Amino acid sequence: MKKLFAEFFGTYWLVFGGCGSAIFAAGYPELGIGFAGVALAFGLTVVAMAYAVGHISGGHFNPAVSFGLWAGGKFPIKDLIPYIIAQCIGAIAAAGTLYTIASGKAGFVIDNTKAGAFASNGFGAFSPDGYSLQAAFIAEFVLTLLFILIILGSTDKFANSNFCGIAIGLTLTVIHLVSIPITNTSVNPARSLSQAVFTGGEPLSQVWLFWAAPILGAIAGGFIYKNLLHREGEPEKIVL
Repeated sequence: MKKLFAEFFGTYWLVFGGCGSAIFAAGYPELGIGFAGVALAFGLTVVAMAYAVGHISGGHFNPAVSFGLWAGGKFPIKDLIPYIIAQCIGAIAAAGTLYTIASGKAGFVIDNTKAGAFASNGFGAFSPDGYSLQAAFIAEFVLTLLFILIILGSTDKFANSNFCGIAIGLTLTVIHLVSIPITNTSVNPARSLSQAVFTGGEPLSQVWLFWAAPILGAIAGGFIYKNLLHREGEPEKIVL
């Protein structure tokens, strides 16, 4: 239960901090934080939670990461479903908190006919810059694959794991800088589901892609690392 609560809490903070920055601060008149600010917000939430609760649950906060670590031989399959449920509940709870706060401003309404409404993900007319389903799928697949490779590499026993949280957070920041114009950036099915639940309409009907592409990309990344990059043996001892 401690592991599941850590996943709930970590995913809650990721969605609250990342999507909250997009909803409240990205387009703030004249002094908004913009794409770079939102990207940094997502990266910083992961850094914070990696060091705060990563030692408890492993710090997944993302169903695709759980699948990728399983494919890489670093996570037992029996824990997949409980982790994913905890992550989705945490994400939806965070989206509910954001919705409640946003509703406190007069005139607030979610226009689910517009791309990126309530920080939702989408393709075609619901892509921030009009990218197709194919382009969106490729972007989410490739970026999640690379994300998993970096997670597995930075947490490997041969790596300096003291800085793995920073490497993972900075990677997520770069991922957002690349893909916000394409899909509004998912690489995290729980994050996509939570915003789509409150947005409804076409963004909710498109959420399947933001489960399929990241999970498939994560599984591919896990298998690639396990079979092509991971090396066996013990780390070499450094004598000073």
